[in-house]
Amino acid sequence: MDRSPPVSVPHLHTRRLTLREYRLTDFDAYVAHLADPESTTFIGTLDRRGAWRAFGCHTGEWHLQGAGWWAVELTDTGTQVGTVGAFFREGWPEIEIGWNTFRAFWGQGFATEAAAEAVRHAFEDRGEKRVTALIDPANTASLRVAEHLGMHHESDLELLGKTVGRYVRAR
Repeated sequence: MDRSPPVSVPHLHTRRLTLREYRLTDFDAYVAHLADPESTTFIGTLDRRGAWRAFGCHTGEWHLQGAGWWAVELTDTGTQVGTVGAFFREGWPEIEIGWNTFRAFWGQGFATEAAAEAVRHAFEDRGEKRVTALIDPANTASLRVAEHLGMHHESDLELLGKTVGRYVRAR
């Protein structure tokens, strides 16, 4: 698979959502999400400086690897509801799917809808053979999303000092 960087971040669409590149105007909502201890129970909070680094890294992944994170917004209003990624961790061979929904939008199916589109993109547009997701075993909401995506538990592994489940789905 050619992983040359794209000319631009692809815009993807679902029935309700648009997945698009991060914009500077997205940063304050992103910071608020990452500073919220309830929203970040399983990934850890970040201060504004740490959030800026993550924001920049997510943006730069597109240029380095041709894959990365999207801002997720409601198509009808342009309101940002979260983020979703189809990205490569440094040194890992398979594309990983990740999702975050801002707390005000929990329980409305946005994570599943956005992640399903990221999975579709990985398989159909990129030609990936498998997708993975790394999920804390106590994160029942993300486990439900993975189940809706047709992913199954393959193994446990250590990530940043804690055990997470590796969930996979083949094309």
